[in-house]
Amino acid sequence: MSDKRDLYEVLGVSRNAEAIEIKKAYRKLALKFHPDQNPGNQDAEDRFKEGAEAYDILSDSSKRQQYDQFGHAAFGQGGAGQGFSNMEDIFSAFGDVFGGGRGGSGIFGDMFGGGRAQRGPTPGRDLQIALELTLEEIDTGVKKTVSLKRRERCDTCEGSGCKAGTGKKKCGTCDGRGQVSRNAGFFSMAQPCPTCRGAGQSVESPCVECRGQGGKHEKTEIEISIPSGVEEGMRLRISGEGDVGAVGAPRGDLYCIIREYEHKIFQRSGPDVIADVPFSFAQLALGDKVEIPTLRGRVDMSVPAGTKPGKIFRLRDQGLPRIEGHGRGDQLVRVFCEVPTKLTDRQKELLEEFTEIENERTGKKNFFERVTDFFA
Repeated sequence: MSDKRDLYEVLGVSRNAEAIEIKKAYRKLALKFHPDQNPGNQDAEDRFKEGAEAYDILSDSSKRQQYDQFGHAAFGQGGAGQGFSNMEDIFSAFGDVFGGGRGGSGIFGDMFGGGRAQRGPTPGRDLQIALELTLEEIDTGVKKTVSLKRRERCDTCEGSGCKAGTGKKKCGTCDGRGQVSRNAGFFSMAQPCPTCRGAGQSVESPCVECRGQGGKHEKTEIEISIPSGVEEGMRLRISGEGDVGAVGAPRGDLYCIIREYEHKIFQRSGPDVIADVPFSFAQLALGDKVEIPTLRGRVDMSVPAGTKPGKIFRLRDQGLPRIEGHGRGDQLVRVFCEVPTKLTDRQKELLEEFTEIENERTGKKNFFERVTDFFA
């Protein structure tokens, strides 16, 4: 017979408990026996592991049915569930319960300072810059050389932060553990050591060049390839171009936020571009063939006779490349009538004659007469 406790008893729930009740009970148990709250307590670690194995079975409807029918024997040799061998297995398996794993932002990330203290060398910090591009650059894609300040490894100490001939010693603040406990009412919260920043070691005799920091900020230039079709607000990641990390750790990344210059002619709507193009009354009335500016030169477009202001024409494939790589957008040409502000006497005479002929031909009253008749 198995010497393991009943799983419902472990979580403190009844046999007909709903899934949400089981999850709440496990969260409560895990919070109580979490290793960060009970450093060095083997009994608490065993209870934490026992609760995880119970939740592994009871949260899975298929496993729970087998357990209800056959008990621990359903899983072979009296074992329960997947049999977690260490804390990492538990945190990895139940990231949804713990709010995204050991560094998550959920219940344990909030209450225990972002999860378990980080072990090992610290990766470099990510950096962010803004890149301003014209529509022409977005249309073709472009290479940009940017200048920025980032942390580089100290050449004198090769990033160790130690003076030549010296090394590091166990941090006196955290006694080499890399974390310290801080009491906050009922809870004891574990946080990365402020002295060694979680490394567990401190510099005994600092490097004169970098003052024990292992690096310093230097100005550098980086060439960045921007793909065609990018949009305002997009964030491009350039891997390994951020701050240098501690010895043995990777660099951070560089994030580029795309900003678009306002164009004198075109407005953008996704992969499409919009242009307001002026036409004379005669062109709209009689029709015309005109050259329309696009991002890649001029193209011919026919305007049929009788075109009204506000009409939109579509020039296929004259827009911007689609960022997902499936062709181009279109260019939308919006027609408006350009009214001359200064007329010669002859122009006025011709327009007056045109108006008379038009009224005689159609029998139409002018606009103001029609409005007066409507209200009358």
